[in-house]
Amino acid sequence: MTDLSLGDLKALSAVAAHRSFRAAAAELGMSPSALSHAVAGLERRLGVRLFNRTTRSVSLTEAGENFLARVRPAMREIADAVETVNRFRDTPAGLLRLNTSEGGAERVLPIVLDFMATYPDMRVDLVSEGRMVDIVEAGFDAGLRLAEAVPQDMVAVPLNMPEAFAVVAAPECFATRPPPRVPADLFAHDCIRTRMPSGAIHRWEFERQGEEIRIDPPGRLTLGSHELSLRAALAGAGLAYVTERAARADLAAGRLVRVLADWTPPFPGLCLYYPRQRLPSAGLRAFIAHVQRHGQRHAQLHA
Repeated sequence: MTDLSLGDLKALSAVAAHRSFRAAAAELGMSPSALSHAVAGLERRLGVRLFNRTTRSVSLTEAGENFLARVRPAMREIADAVETVNRFRDTPAGLLRLNTSEGGAERVLPIVLDFMATYPDMRVDLVSEGRMVDIVEAGFDAGLRLAEAVPQDMVAVPLNMPEAFAVVAAPECFATRPPPRVPADLFAHDCIRTRMPSGAIHRWEFERQGEEIRIDPPGRLTLGSHELSLRAALAGAGLAYVTERAARADLAAGRLVRVLADWTPPFPGLCLYYPRQRLPSAGLRAFIAHVQRHGQRHAQLHA
């Protein structure tokens, strides 16, 4: 009988989830080469190949899929057993894995840091990426996304931190053309388009008195992030559609001018979400409560 450790199983599961030794190694806190050697050693001990490897991708073999399908329930049982023991602790301990977008990570980082200061035995792995992932399959405890993007089978906890988009431009952009008063006026201006991580162009969304409009404005420049769009707007390249929070300092200093403000009202912002079918760990329950307290304080300050 081949001896397998829980560490061996976690390594296999991480590589399968990420389809990458580099990403899995980052999650496990080890080097990619060490992880690759560990998996290769395990394959030799089992006598079967668990992964197909190329220079660009890693995928499970049929044997690997069958093996992990059998051991994952046992891994969840072990994790639940450890969590049961942790409930007897005075304070939660362990690793909390969160998935969000880059903008979401920036927004939630102060909450995470305050949470870690409150619970010194907790560790947090905050992973930011543009694409949506299945947090269960990828091994995350919870995700943080805009409310409209949260899957319907998840429990969503609002952060109570409203956001708003803003159409902004450098003052010189309106030297020869009047500022737009309605979204249709944007077609007379040069706009800076933003491409989403999925490859789709981010449509500009407007709402006023129940009327909703989504447009892909004209523009010679398309960039890969709202941060770059903001920088291009500051350089006078055209009108950009960015978060009001990101542009706030430049608006206050007069480096940018906001237009169509009555068409870009606040919206709910980020939600913390987690699987409905899974009992939250002590660490996740503590983080949920921490997020709710932070949201209450934020709402009181901005009431």
